[in-house]
Amino acid sequence: MTTYRYRAIEGSGGAVEGVIEAEDRRGALQSLSRRGLFPSILEASEGRSGRAKASTGAARMTPSGPVTADDTLAGPSLPDSAGRGVRRKDVTAFTREMAALLGAAIPIPQALDGLADEEDNPAVKALVARLAQDVRAGLAFSAALAKHPRLFGELYASMVRVGEEAGALPVVMNDLADLLEHEEEIRSEVLGAVAYPAFVLGFGIVTVVILLAVVLPKLFSMLQEMLTVLPLPTLILLQVSGFLNRTWPYLLVVAGGAVFGYRWYSRTPRGGEVLDALKLRMPIFGPLFRAAALTRFARTLGILVKSGVSLLPALKIVEGAVGNRTLARQLAQVAEETRGGASLAAPLRRLGVFPKNATQMIAVGEESGNLDQMLLKVAQIEERHMRAKTKTIVSLLAPVLILVVGAVVGFMVIALLLPIFKMSRGVH
Repeated sequence: MTTYRYRAIEGSGGAVEGVIEAEDRRGALQSLSRRGLFPSILEASEGRSGRAKASTGAARMTPSGPVTADDTLAGPSLPDSAGRGVRRKDVTAFTREMAALLGAAIPIPQALDGLADEEDNPAVKALVARLAQDVRAGLAFSAALAKHPRLFGELYASMVRVGEEAGALPVVMNDLADLLEHEEEIRSEVLGAVAYPAFVLGFGIVTVVILLAVVLPKLFSMLQEMLTVLPLPTLILLQVSGFLNRTWPYLLVVAGGAVFGYRWYSRTPRGGEVLDALKLRMPIFGPLFRAAALTRFARTLGILVKSGVSLLPALKIVEGAVGNRTLARQLAQVAEETRGGASLAAPLRRLGVFPKNATQMIAVGEESGNLDQMLLKVAQIEERHMRAKTKTIVSLLAPVLILVVGAVVGFMVIALLLPIFKMSRGVH
Protein backbone atom coordinates (compact mmCIF):
# COMPACT_ATOMS: atom_id res chain seq x y z
CA MET A 1 0.00 0.00 0.00
CA THR A 2 1.14 3.53 -0.77
CA THR A 3 0.22 6.60 1.25
CA TYR A 4 -0.94 9.57 -0.78
CA ARG A 5 -1.37 13.14 0.38
CA TYR A 6 -4.14 15.02 -1.39
CA ARG A 7 -5.77 18.38 -1.69
CA ALA A 8 -9.34 18.22 -3.00
CA ILE A 9 -12.60 20.11 -3.35
CA GLU A 10 -15.80 18.86 -1.77
CA GLY A 11 -19.13 18.88 -3.55
CA SER A 12 -20.15 21.87 -1.44
CA GLY A 13 -17.14 23.84 -2.72
CA GLY A 14 -14.90 23.62 0.35
CA ALA A 15 -11.24 22.68 0.13
CA VAL A 16 -9.93 19.74 2.16
CA GLU A 17 -6.56 18.08 2.66
CA GLY A 18 -5.65 14.68 3.98
CA VAL A 19 -3.98 11.34 3.37
CA ILE A 20 -5.26 8.11 1.86
CA GLU A 21 -3.82 4.65 1.37
CA ALA A 22 -4.24 2.78 -1.90
CA GLU A 23 -2.50 0.23 -4.10
CA ASP A 24 -1.77 2.78 -6.83
CA ARG A 25 -2.72 6.23 -8.06
CA ARG A 26 -5.81 5.01 -9.86
CA GLY A 27 -7.07 3.34 -6.70
CA ALA A 28 -6.53 6.54 -4.72
CA LEU A 29 -8.46 8.53 -7.29
CA GLN A 30 -11.33 6.06 -7.21
CA SER A 31 -11.48 6.14 -3.42
CA LEU A 32 -11.56 9.94 -3.38
CA SER A 33 -14.23 9.96 -6.06
CA ARG A 34 -16.45 7.63 -4.00
CA ARG A 35 -16.15 10.10 -1.11
CA GLY A 36 -17.37 12.92 -3.37
CA LEU A 37 -13.98 14.63 -3.48
CA PHE A 38 -12.38 16.12 -6.59
CA PRO A 39 -8.59 16.19 -6.08
CA SER A 40 -6.45 18.97 -7.48
CA ILE A 41 -3.17 17.63 -6.03
CA LEU A 42 -2.28 14.00 -5.32
CA GLU A 43 1.27 13.13 -4.27
CA ALA A 44 2.82 9.96 -2.97
CA SER A 45 4.41 10.48 0.43
CA GLU A 46 6.32 7.19 0.26
CA GLY A 47 7.51 4.66 -2.25
CA ARG A 48 7.88 7.22 -5.05
CA SER A 49 11.59 7.91 -5.12
CA GLY A 50 12.82 10.42 -7.61
CA ARG A 51 9.41 11.97 -8.06
CA ALA A 52 8.20 15.08 -6.33
CA LYS A 53 4.82 16.67 -6.11
CA ALA A 54 2.53 15.73 -8.99
CA SER A 55 -0.90 16.93 -9.93
CA THR A 56 -3.59 14.38 -10.66
CA GLY A 57 -2.98 13.59 -14.29
CA ALA A 58 -1.33 16.99 -14.71
CA ALA A 59 0.80 17.50 -17.75
CA ARG A 60 4.56 17.79 -17.46
CA MET A 61 6.96 19.03 -20.07
CA THR A 62 9.39 16.79 -21.90
CA PRO A 63 11.61 17.52 -24.89
CA SER A 64 8.96 16.06 -27.16
CA GLY A 65 6.10 18.10 -25.67
CA PRO A 66 3.53 17.83 -22.89
CA VAL A 67 2.62 14.42 -21.54
CA THR A 68 0.43 13.44 -18.65
CA ALA A 69 1.45 12.11 -15.29
CA ASP A 70 -0.67 9.03 -15.89
CA ASP A 71 -0.96 8.28 -19.60
CA THR A 72 -3.47 5.47 -19.16
CA LEU A 73 -5.73 7.76 -17.19
CA ALA A 74 -5.36 10.78 -19.45
CA GLY A 75 -6.08 8.90 -22.63
CA PRO A 76 -4.97 9.95 -26.09
CA SER A 77 -5.11 13.54 -27.23
CA LEU A 78 -7.97 14.36 -29.52
CA PRO A 79 -7.12 15.03 -33.16
CA ASP A 80 -7.08 18.59 -34.46
CA SER A 81 -10.48 18.05 -36.07
CA ALA A 82 -12.06 17.66 -32.63
CA GLY A 83 -13.86 20.74 -31.45
CA ARG A 84 -14.64 21.87 -34.98
CA GLY A 85 -17.21 24.63 -34.79
CA VAL A 86 -15.63 26.14 -31.67
CA ARG A 87 -14.39 29.62 -32.52
CA ARG A 88 -11.67 31.64 -30.88
CA LYS A 89 -14.17 33.94 -29.21
CA ASP A 90 -15.95 30.88 -27.76
CA VAL A 91 -12.73 29.85 -26.00
CA THR A 92 -12.34 33.40 -24.70
CA ALA A 93 -15.91 33.46 -23.35
CA PHE A 94 -15.43 30.01 -21.78
CA THR A 95 -12.27 31.19 -20.01
CA ARG A 96 -13.94 34.30 -18.61
CA GLU A 97 -16.96 32.35 -17.35
CA MET A 98 -14.78 29.67 -15.76
CA ALA A 99 -12.73 32.37 -14.02
CA ALA A 100 -15.92 33.86 -12.56
CA LEU A 101 -17.29 30.49 -11.41
CA LEU A 102 -14.01 29.35 -9.87
CA GLY A 103 -13.69 32.72 -8.16
CA ALA A 104 -17.05 31.98 -6.54
CA ALA A 105 -15.55 28.75 -5.07
CA ILE A 106 -17.65 26.49 -7.33
CA PRO A 107 -15.88 23.14 -7.93
CA ILE A 108 -14.58 22.53 -11.42
CA PRO A 109 -16.98 19.68 -12.37
CA GLN A 110 -20.05 21.64 -11.26
CA ALA A 111 -18.79 24.77 -13.03
CA LEU A 112 -18.31 22.83 -16.26
CA ASP A 113 -21.75 21.24 -15.94
CA GLY A 114 -23.32 24.65 -15.50
CA LEU A 115 -21.58 26.06 -18.56
CA ALA A 116 -22.57 23.05 -20.66
CA ASP A 117 -26.22 23.38 -19.64
CA GLU A 118 -26.34 27.08 -20.58
CA GLU A 119 -24.41 26.78 -23.85
CA ASP A 120 -26.37 27.12 -27.12
CA ASN A 121 -23.55 26.21 -29.52
CA PRO A 122 -23.64 22.37 -29.89
CA ALA A 123 -19.88 22.18 -30.53
CA VAL A 124 -19.04 24.20 -27.42
CA LYS A 125 -21.60 22.27 -25.38
CA ALA A 126 -20.03 18.93 -26.40
CA LEU A 127 -16.53 20.24 -25.64
CA VAL A 128 -17.41 21.46 -22.15
CA ALA A 129 -19.30 18.22 -21.40
CA ARG A 130 -16.21 16.24 -22.45
CA LEU A 131 -14.04 18.34 -20.14
CA ALA A 132 -16.43 17.70 -17.25
CA GLN A 133 -16.38 13.97 -17.99
CA ASP A 134 -12.57 13.86 -18.01
CA VAL A 135 -12.31 15.80 -14.74
CA ARG A 136 -14.78 13.46 -13.03
CA ALA A 137 -12.73 10.50 -14.31
CA GLY A 138 -9.76 11.79 -12.30
CA LEU A 139 -7.94 14.06 -14.73
CA ALA A 140 -6.71 17.44 -13.60
CA PHE A 141 -8.38 20.33 -15.38
CA SER A 142 -5.12 21.19 -17.15
CA ALA A 143 -4.72 17.62 -18.45
CA ALA A 144 -8.31 17.63 -19.71
CA LEU A 145 -7.62 20.87 -21.57
CA ALA A 146 -4.36 19.49 -22.99
CA LYS A 147 -6.37 16.78 -24.78
CA HIS A 148 -7.68 19.54 -27.08
CA PRO A 149 -4.44 21.15 -28.31
CA ARG A 150 -6.08 22.92 -31.26
CA LEU A 151 -8.36 24.90 -28.94
CA PHE A 152 -6.26 25.12 -25.76
CA GLY A 153 -2.61 25.45 -26.70
CA GLU A 154 0.48 24.75 -24.66
CA LEU A 155 0.37 28.24 -23.15
CA TYR A 156 -3.20 27.78 -21.94
CA ALA A 157 -2.69 24.31 -20.45
CA SER A 158 0.61 25.26 -18.81
CA MET A 159 -0.86 28.30 -17.06
CA VAL A 160 -3.83 26.28 -15.81
CA ARG A 161 -1.46 23.59 -14.51
CA VAL A 162 0.57 26.19 -12.61
CA GLY A 163 -2.64 27.59 -11.14
CA GLU A 164 -3.66 24.14 -9.96
CA GLU A 165 -0.34 23.45 -8.32
CA ALA A 166 -0.21 26.87 -6.64
CA GLY A 167 -3.85 26.76 -5.52
CA ALA A 168 -4.53 29.97 -7.45
CA LEU A 169 -6.54 28.64 -10.37
CA PRO A 170 -9.23 31.40 -10.29
CA VAL A 171 -6.53 34.10 -10.50
CA VAL A 172 -4.73 32.34 -13.35
CA MET A 173 -7.96 31.79 -15.27
CA ASN A 174 -8.74 35.48 -14.87
CA ASP A 175 -5.30 36.40 -16.25
CA LEU A 176 -5.85 34.02 -19.16
CA ALA A 177 -9.23 35.59 -19.90
CA ASP A 178 -7.63 39.06 -19.87
CA LEU A 179 -4.93 37.88 -22.28
CA LEU A 180 -7.38 36.26 -24.71
CA GLU A 181 -9.76 39.21 -24.63
CA HIS A 182 -6.89 41.61 -25.26
CA GLU A 183 -5.67 39.60 -28.25
CA GLU A 184 -9.22 39.43 -29.60
CA GLU A 185 -9.52 43.21 -29.25
CA ILE A 186 -6.27 43.82 -31.12
CA ARG A 187 -7.28 41.38 -33.87
CA SER A 188 -10.66 43.06 -34.28
CA GLU A 189 -9.04 46.51 -34.49
CA VAL A 190 -6.61 45.38 -37.19
CA LEU A 191 -9.30 43.63 -39.22
CA GLY A 192 -11.57 46.64 -38.94
CA ALA A 193 -8.77 48.96 -40.04
CA VAL A 194 -7.88 46.96 -43.17
CA ALA A 195 -11.47 46.16 -44.13
CA TYR A 196 -12.03 49.35 -46.15
CA PRO A 197 -8.73 49.25 -48.10
CA ALA A 198 -9.29 45.55 -48.80
CA PHE A 199 -12.81 46.28 -50.07
CA VAL A 200 -11.56 49.08 -52.33
CA LEU A 201 -8.81 46.87 -53.76
CA GLY A 202 -11.07 43.85 -54.25
CA PHE A 203 -13.89 45.87 -55.81
CA GLY A 204 -11.46 47.61 -58.15
CA ILE A 205 -9.85 44.36 -59.30
CA VAL A 206 -13.21 42.66 -59.92
CA THR A 207 -14.55 45.67 -61.84
CA VAL A 208 -11.49 46.02 -64.06
CA VAL A 209 -11.33 42.30 -64.82
CA ILE A 210 -15.02 42.15 -65.79
CA LEU A 211 -14.66 45.19 -68.03
CA LEU A 212 -11.54 43.86 -69.73
CA ALA A 213 -12.72 40.28 -70.17
CA VAL A 214 -16.44 40.73 -70.93
CA VAL A 215 -17.54 44.27 -71.83
CA LEU A 216 -14.63 45.83 -73.74
CA PRO A 217 -14.06 43.08 -76.37
CA LYS A 218 -17.50 43.82 -77.85
CA LEU A 219 -16.85 47.55 -77.96
CA PHE A 220 -13.42 47.10 -79.48
CA SER A 221 -14.83 44.96 -82.29
CA MET A 222 -17.16 47.83 -83.20
CA LEU A 223 -14.35 50.40 -83.05
CA GLN A 224 -12.06 48.31 -85.27
CA GLU A 225 -14.78 48.17 -87.92
CA MET A 226 -15.16 51.95 -87.88
CA LEU A 227 -11.46 52.91 -87.67
CA THR A 228 -8.51 51.38 -89.45
CA VAL A 229 -5.92 52.92 -87.08
CA LEU A 230 -6.61 53.05 -83.35
CA PRO A 231 -4.83 55.33 -80.83
CA LEU A 232 -1.99 53.83 -78.83
CA PRO A 233 -3.85 53.71 -75.45
CA THR A 234 -6.74 51.97 -77.19
CA LEU A 235 -4.39 49.42 -78.78
CA ILE A 236 -2.77 48.71 -75.39
CA LEU A 237 -6.15 48.21 -73.76
CA LEU A 238 -7.27 46.07 -76.72
CA GLN A 239 -4.27 43.76 -76.34
CA VAL A 240 -4.79 43.39 -72.58
CA SER A 241 -8.51 42.76 -73.02
CA GLY A 242 -7.93 40.19 -75.76
CA PHE A 243 -5.31 38.38 -73.67
CA LEU A 244 -7.66 38.14 -70.67
CA ASN A 245 -10.57 37.10 -72.84
CA ARG A 246 -8.57 34.25 -74.37
CA THR A 247 -6.69 33.01 -71.32
CA TRP A 248 -8.92 33.72 -68.29
CA PRO A 249 -9.63 29.99 -67.60
CA TYR A 250 -5.90 29.26 -67.57
CA LEU A 251 -5.22 32.30 -65.42
CA LEU A 252 -7.76 31.04 -62.87
CA VAL A 253 -5.99 27.67 -62.77
CA VAL A 254 -2.60 29.36 -62.37
CA ALA A 255 -3.93 31.61 -59.59
CA GLY A 256 -5.47 28.65 -57.77
CA GLY A 257 -2.23 26.69 -58.11
CA ALA A 258 -0.24 29.65 -56.80
CA VAL A 259 -2.50 29.95 -53.74
CA PHE A 260 -2.30 26.20 -53.09
CA GLY A 261 1.50 26.21 -53.55
CA TYR A 262 1.91 29.16 -51.21
CA ARG A 263 -0.19 27.52 -48.50
CA TRP A 264 1.71 24.24 -48.87
CA TYR A 265 5.10 25.94 -48.80
CA SER A 266 4.17 28.13 -45.84
CA ARG A 267 3.26 25.03 -43.80
CA THR A 268 6.64 23.36 -44.33
CA PRO A 269 9.28 24.13 -41.68
CA ARG A 270 11.72 25.58 -44.20
CA GLY A 271 9.09 27.51 -46.14
CA GLY A 272 7.46 28.95 -43.03
CA GLU A 273 10.79 30.23 -41.76
CA VAL A 274 11.71 31.75 -45.13
CA LEU A 275 8.36 33.55 -45.39
CA ASP A 276 8.56 34.76 -41.78
CA ALA A 277 12.05 36.10 -42.43
CA LEU A 278 10.76 37.96 -45.50
CA LYS A 279 7.97 39.48 -43.41
CA LEU A 280 10.50 40.98 -41.03
CA ARG A 281 12.54 42.46 -43.94
CA MET A 282 9.60 44.16 -45.66
CA PRO A 283 10.29 47.93 -45.90
CA ILE A 284 6.99 49.20 -44.48
CA PHE A 285 5.32 46.24 -42.81
CA GLY A 286 8.47 44.61 -41.38
CA PRO A 287 8.71 46.87 -38.31
CA LEU A 288 5.00 46.32 -37.74
CA PHE A 289 5.41 42.53 -37.73
CA ARG A 290 8.40 42.80 -35.38
CA ALA A 291 6.49 45.06 -32.98
CA ALA A 292 3.56 42.64 -32.95
CA ALA A 293 5.90 39.72 -32.21
CA LEU A 294 7.61 41.65 -29.41
CA THR A 295 4.22 42.50 -27.90
CA ARG A 296 3.17 38.85 -27.88
CA PHE A 297 6.55 37.78 -26.47
CA ALA A 298 6.58 40.31 -23.64
CA ARG A 299 2.93 39.92 -22.63
CA THR A 300 2.93 36.11 -22.76
CA LEU A 301 6.23 35.74 -20.92
CA GLY A 302 5.17 38.34 -18.35
CA ILE A 303 1.91 36.53 -17.60
CA LEU A 304 3.69 33.16 -17.38
CA VAL A 305 6.32 34.50 -14.97
CA LYS A 306 3.62 36.26 -12.96
CA SER A 307 1.69 32.97 -12.74
CA GLY A 308 4.70 31.19 -11.28
CA VAL A 309 6.18 29.44 -14.32
CA SER A 310 9.96 29.34 -14.15
CA LEU A 311 11.87 31.23 -16.86
CA LEU A 312 13.17 28.33 -18.97
CA PRO A 313 9.83 26.50 -19.41
CA ALA A 314 8.17 29.87 -20.00
CA LEU A 315 10.62 30.68 -22.81
CA LYS A 316 9.90 27.32 -24.46
CA ILE A 317 6.18 28.08 -24.36
CA VAL A 318 6.68 31.59 -25.73
CA GLU A 319 8.59 30.22 -28.73
CA GLY A 320 5.34 28.79 -30.06
CA ALA A 321 3.28 31.86 -29.16
CA VAL A 322 5.44 34.57 -30.73
CA GLY A 323 3.90 33.99 -34.18
CA ASN A 324 7.13 34.12 -36.24
CA ARG A 325 9.38 31.11 -36.81
CA THR A 326 12.50 33.18 -37.40
CA LEU A 327 12.09 34.95 -34.08
CA ALA A 328 11.13 31.63 -32.44
CA ARG A 329 14.46 30.16 -33.56
CA GLN A 330 16.29 33.15 -32.11
CA LEU A 331 14.35 32.82 -28.86
CA ALA A 332 15.41 29.17 -28.69
CA GLN A 333 19.03 30.39 -28.72
CA VAL A 334 18.14 32.85 -25.96
CA ALA A 335 16.69 29.99 -23.91
CA GLU A 336 19.84 27.92 -24.38
CA GLU A 337 22.07 30.76 -23.19
CA THR A 338 19.75 31.45 -20.26
CA ARG A 339 20.00 27.77 -19.34
CA GLY A 340 23.73 28.30 -18.86
CA GLY A 341 23.13 30.94 -16.21
CA ALA A 342 23.05 34.11 -18.31
CA SER A 343 20.39 36.74 -17.78
CA LEU A 344 17.48 37.08 -20.18
CA ALA A 345 18.41 40.59 -21.33
CA ALA A 346 22.02 39.75 -22.26
CA PRO A 347 21.30 37.24 -25.08
CA LEU A 348 18.35 39.33 -26.29
CA ARG A 349 20.67 42.33 -26.58
CA ARG A 350 23.48 40.38 -28.22
CA LEU A 351 21.30 38.68 -30.83
CA GLY A 352 19.48 41.89 -31.65
CA VAL A 353 16.11 40.19 -31.45
CA PHE A 354 14.27 43.26 -30.13
CA PRO A 355 14.95 47.02 -29.79
CA LYS A 356 17.52 48.25 -27.30
CA ASN A 357 15.01 50.12 -25.14
CA ALA A 358 12.99 46.92 -24.66
CA THR A 359 16.04 44.85 -23.66
CA GLN A 360 17.15 47.63 -21.31
CA MET A 361 13.76 47.57 -19.56
CA ILE A 362 13.97 43.77 -19.27
CA ALA A 363 17.45 44.08 -17.74
CA VAL A 364 16.13 46.58 -15.18
CA GLY A 365 13.27 44.20 -14.36
CA GLU A 366 15.71 41.34 -13.74
CA GLU A 367 17.91 43.48 -11.49
CA SER A 368 14.97 44.75 -9.46
CA GLY A 369 13.24 41.38 -9.20
CA ASN A 370 10.16 42.67 -11.07
CA LEU A 371 10.69 40.91 -14.38
CA ASP A 372 7.00 40.08 -14.86
CA GLN A 373 5.87 43.68 -14.32
CA MET A 374 8.57 45.06 -16.61
CA LEU A 375 7.69 42.57 -19.37
CA LEU A 376 4.06 43.64 -19.21
CA LYS A 377 5.19 47.27 -19.35
CA VAL A 378 7.27 46.52 -22.46
CA ALA A 379 4.20 44.88 -24.01
CA GLN A 380 2.10 47.98 -23.34
CA ILE A 381 4.71 50.30 -24.88
CA GLU A 382 5.27 48.18 -27.98
CA GLU A 383 1.54 47.72 -28.42
CA ARG A 384 1.04 51.48 -28.48
CA HIS A 385 3.77 51.74 -31.11
CA MET A 386 2.18 48.95 -33.13
CA ARG A 387 -1.26 50.55 -33.02
CA ALA A 388 0.14 53.93 -34.06
CA LYS A 389 2.04 52.37 -36.97
CA THR A 390 -1.03 50.40 -38.04
CA LYS A 391 -3.23 53.49 -38.06
CA THR A 392 -0.63 55.43 -40.05
CA ILE A 393 -0.21 52.69 -42.65
CA VAL A 394 -3.95 52.14 -43.03
CA SER A 395 -4.68 55.87 -43.25
CA LEU A 396 -2.19 56.12 -46.14
CA LEU A 397 -3.12 52.80 -47.75
CA ALA A 398 -6.77 53.63 -48.47
CA PRO A 399 -6.06 56.83 -50.48
CA VAL A 400 -3.21 55.11 -52.37
CA LEU A 401 -5.49 52.23 -53.39
CA ILE A 402 -8.20 54.64 -54.44
CA LEU A 403 -5.68 56.55 -56.59
CA VAL A 404 -4.42 53.32 -58.19
CA VAL A 405 -7.91 52.06 -58.99
CA GLY A 406 -8.90 55.51 -60.23
CA ALA A 407 -5.82 55.69 -62.46
CA VAL A 408 -6.59 52.30 -64.03
CA VAL A 409 -10.24 53.17 -64.62
CA GLY A 410 -9.25 56.60 -65.95
CA PHE A 411 -6.85 55.02 -68.44
CA MET A 412 -9.62 52.71 -69.63
CA VAL A 413 -12.01 55.64 -70.07
CA ILE A 414 -9.43 57.63 -72.04
CA ALA A 415 -8.64 54.61 -74.22
CA LEU A 416 -12.35 54.31 -75.04
CA LEU A 417 -12.98 58.03 -75.64
CA LEU A 418 -10.00 58.66 -77.94
CA PRO A 419 -11.45 56.61 -80.86
CA ILE A 420 -14.81 58.30 -80.37
CA PHE A 421 -13.19 61.76 -80.55
CA LYS A 422 -11.27 60.68 -83.65
CA MET A 423 -14.45 59.52 -85.37
CA SER A 424 -16.25 62.77 -84.47
CA ARG A 425 -13.47 64.83 -86.03
CA GLY A 426 -13.68 62.67 -89.17
CA VAL A 427 -17.42 63.38 -89.45
CA HIS A 428 -16.89 67.16 -89.35
